[in-house]
Amino acid sequence: MNKYARLRERCLAEGVLRPEDLLEPAAAAWEELALVHGAQYLERVRTGTLDAAEQRRIGFPWSLEMVERSRRSAGATICAARAALDDTGARGWGIALNLAGGTHHAHADHGEGFCVFNDAAVATRVLQREGRVERVAIIDLDVHQGNGTAAIFVADPTVHTFSVHGARNFPFRKTRSTLDVELADGAGDEVLLAAVETYVPQILAEFRPDLVLYLAGADPYHDDRFGRLGMSKSGLRERDHLVLGLCRDAGVPVAVAMAGGYARDTEDTVDIHVETVRLVAALSRPRHKSH
Repeated sequence: MNKYARLRERCLAEGVLRPEDLLEPAAAAWEELALVHGAQYLERVRTGTLDAAEQRRIGFPWSLEMVERSRRSAGATICAARAALDDTGARGWGIALNLAGGTHHAHADHGEGFCVFNDAAVATRVLQREGRVERVAIIDLDVHQGNGTAAIFVADPTVHTFSVHGARNFPFRKTRSTLDVELADGAGDEVLLAAVETYVPQILAEFRPDLVLYLAGADPYHDDRFGRLGMSKSGLRERDHLVLGLCRDAGVPVAVAMAGGYARDTEDTVDIHVETVRLVAALSRPRHKSH
């Protein structure tokens, strides 16, 4: 989790964010998590009774700290989504950001791939229950397919799941999203940017979401340990500009989550995340809201 501490440190040190821009969100309530996750799974997480196989599937052992961190990550995405909608009401378009999040491998009844609770799914259900949104588009540009998100919303016409990911990367058995774009190993900037330019405008125009949840993964980077793609830092920056600019032009509020990033040099991952935060901060002015 060192990248998250470094991201916060660098955003403050470089003036990307000010201390007053940062809000500490409440942990997602268990009843909010239950809008997505099954009661038995939540009870095993809450009480520390996940069996060894479940913990291996998640990728790290159970601890009270793991539970608190996972609840807070989901709470931060809920908070960012609410803030983006609040800003839209106040000034016509809103954007906010969770400095973590993007836990898209978590399913309704189990966690996997370092994901315990699916923050995007929980935020979607919370905002729908509150009556603040009807239709949500989840734009997932992490290098790994968001199989948990796809499974949770597989039969739900109110949620559009869009994933651009490595064809030969984890998860090796994928769940069909509303729209999947699979990339060959080594695919670089041009290929991924073309997918964004082709499909994001189509989703915004045809599905007409009330909110976009954007997973801005850093792991398509060419030196990511698990990425297998070939994107540059400048290409990833352009990807974020494209997605967020298209949403702004369409008037659709956006909540951003950091998602994956595992570069051989952690500072490379942090570089990419810092540029995402820098863009969100610039787009959120004059209110400078970030989460």
